[in-house]
Amino acid sequence: MTIRLAVNGQDHALDLPPQTSLLEVLRNDLGLNGPKYGCGYGECGACSVLVDGQAARACVMTLGAVAGRQVTTLEGLGTPEAPHPVQRAFIEEEGAQCGYCLNGMIVTVTALLRDTPAPDRATLARALRHNLCRCGTHLEILRAAERAVELMDEARR
Repeated sequence: MTIRLAVNGQDHALDLPPQTSLLEVLRNDLGLNGPKYGCGYGECGACSVLVDGQAARACVMTLGAVAGRQVTTLEGLGTPEAPHPVQRAFIEEEGAQCGYCLNGMIVTVTALLRDTPAPDRATLARALRHNLCRCGTHLEILRAAERAVELMDEARR
């Protein structure tokens, strides 16, 4: 069965079973390394992507569920030369230690800022509460998220 979807603005027609994990497709078939395999249960956030602009866990989402939809991974947000403001904030604030959780943190903050352009610290913390960081850098991550709010505000002006 051919399933069509757009990933990072590129259309793809994939001959795969609809029950194939989106994470598996992104990493193994499309060669994207932003989303990570963490828990496999949608609990840690390492596999987060944007589906039609909303944060979603790719490890528990099937290819069939995203047929005809827009999927954006970390790679689709920005480039090393021109990072997205949220990516830039995490770089500036050193919002990661090992970086394994970084994909989920950045995707979650990006989705939040699309819907809530000026969240306070408590709102940022609530949005990130289901993203796990085994290194324990949650304070640095929260500081990076606050910086992302500032950079997104500057970008809108």
